[in-house]
Amino acid sequence: MPKPCDLKINIDGQQIFLLKEKVISKYCGGLKKILNHQKRRCHVKELGIRINDFPGGPKGFELVSMFCYNNGKIQITVANVSLLHCCAVYLGMTEEAFSNNLLQQTETFLERIYYWKWNDILASLKSCQLFYTYADGYGLLEKIISALAKFVQNSDSNLLTSSPSASSWSSSPESNFAKRFSFSSKKTTPEKIKSCLPRKAWWFDDLATLPPTIIEKLFQTIGAYKADNKDLILTRFLLHYLKIATQTKMVNCRNSNEYAALAETAAYGVISVGKETFSCRGLFWVLRIVSKFGLSRDCRTELEKLIGGMLEQATLDDLLVSGHDMGVYYDVNLVIRLVRLFVDINGSDGLSLQKVKRVGRLIDKYLREISPDQNLKISKFLGVAECLPDSARDCYDGVYKAIDIYLESHPTITFEERSRLCRCLNYSKLSFEACKDLAKNPRIPPRVAMQALISQQPKISTSDRVTESPRMKHSQIVLYNEASRESFSQERRDMRLNIEKMQWGVIELAKLRKQTNVQMPQLFTHNVLLNPARASSSPRFC
Repeated sequence: MPKPCDLKINIDGQQIFLLKEKVISKYCGGLKKILNHQKRRCHVKELGIRINDFPGGPKGFELVSMFCYNNGKIQITVANVSLLHCCAVYLGMTEEAFSNNLLQQTETFLERIYYWKWNDILASLKSCQLFYTYADGYGLLEKIISALAKFVQNSDSNLLTSSPSASSWSSSPESNFAKRFSFSSKKTTPEKIKSCLPRKAWWFDDLATLPPTIIEKLFQTIGAYKADNKDLILTRFLLHYLKIATQTKMVNCRNSNEYAALAETAAYGVISVGKETFSCRGLFWVLRIVSKFGLSRDCRTELEKLIGGMLEQATLDDLLVSGHDMGVYYDVNLVIRLVRLFVDINGSDGLSLQKVKRVGRLIDKYLREISPDQNLKISKFLGVAECLPDSARDCYDGVYKAIDIYLESHPTITFEERSRLCRCLNYSKLSFEACKDLAKNPRIPPRVAMQALISQQPKISTSDRVTESPRMKHSQIVLYNEASRESFSQERRDMRLNIEKMQWGVIELAKLRKQTNVQMPQLFTHNVLLNPARASSSPRFC
């Protein structure tokens, strides 16, 4: 009497199935070949094999066993058709082994996939995640994604061509696929499309639950992958998808490369529609999203060109993009690149001077914001300060304030580095108040202070406001008091004495000009310089 079970099959080391070899071999052609080969080698009565990495694991093989023991019949549904199909291909359950075998039955069921409902397609696609390699290799994934793409493309075209009265239908996937939208009799313009276009289609949240590998294949099937993406709705979906991925912490250092192609596809979609659809702030938001996954150099360059061309619309918050270079808190290199692109695009246009000055004021604010960063190098500070032409600033007071903040936050930098940092100043464009503060600032090298004062001489000699006036107090024209002077080194003390002499010279030149204009017979200036008693009554710089 034959044994009821003469075959042991170990699936993935998780479960052992005791089966009749005759029943299983009848439907599984591939398994039959393996068993016959084992019989010839071992000559044993009870066969046993181990199958590793079986599609769906023990659950998949259990469905196959049910099919075989039920005389080649099993209820095929949307939920199990993908798994059954992969198992049938894996075990060779073709027509050669048995008529109307499992593979034929699953293929017949899948032929009507384009008539399935949206939720059915989505459920079938999600089930493939457990055996993705097999579903992809056997062509099943491509077939399901093609059906899904029809829904997405149909929804996309309806959003762009339907009249406002039909827009309410877009909330239902079945109505989108089965019904025709009524077209507006008025001419559709890009401006109307942009104003009426919803920011989020009904299928966004459903597809957001799928893994990046499936989303990538969806875009490849649609023909909107990487640089081929010209579709605004698909671009908005990708940005929505990537945003959710970052917020839910689905992305980590191990799988971030899986999202890189999607991020690049989204970036190219933004580039294709340009500033007609996205504001400057919106472009910075896009840059923050896609930069987390990495972009190719060409793609990043094109996106930064788009932002750089409208940088005058940016705010300080827009520029404060997190950085990862040498511990610097903000991405200073990005701002330098954007400003240079802005200058290249707008610098040659004489009508863009106001734009350049607006960016100049923005950069001065940015400098003051990044100056306290302990990891910010002087070269990076200068890179930001000097990336704009001199015409971008009517006044350099903002740059001086940023330098003062930097020096206060970095007290250990050398005397030479301080002098180097101040090279980005245009002393002639400093206000008189800023120049006074600079001259009194102990963090500023004396040579720099002297150059700043020299640059003020033309202003003083050509303005009646800087000559001696009864309204000016004795303390208003004083540079340094004795207490501060004693704290400086001998070099700094000598330098400041020279500066004082120059100040008195400037005052005397101004007085000489005034007295010449009124034809005074006597030069008051010479007496002041030679008579210390009279000099003490003269006004001093403060």
